[in-house]
Amino acid sequence: MRWHLNHAFIPPDPEERVKLWMAMLEMVKADLKSGALRDWGMCSDDSGGYAFAETDEKTLHTTILRWIPYVSFNIKPVLTVDQTMESIRQATAGAKK
Repeated sequence: MRWHLNHAFIPPDPEERVKLWMAMLEMVKADLKSGALRDWGMCSDDSGGYAFAETDEKTLHTTILRWIPYVSFNIKPVLTVDQTMESIRQATAGAKK
């Protein structure tokens, strides 16, 4: 998933902003430790970043609700190479019938 900071909700006061950022980063660390997230990174321009999660849609939805309105998300499920190959095999087999 790609995530984007909503700068309209970031406090203009530097002290408040640092407090919010550190609290959010502690949440990220907790999600990484618990396995809710597998990987996380932030773009150096402070615009957003990425995260990887292996979970079902309901659990993922519950996880991202904690971040709204500070963060918005673009989430797309992905397949592994093996899943992609199996999908192609199934589609090909179905087309031959």
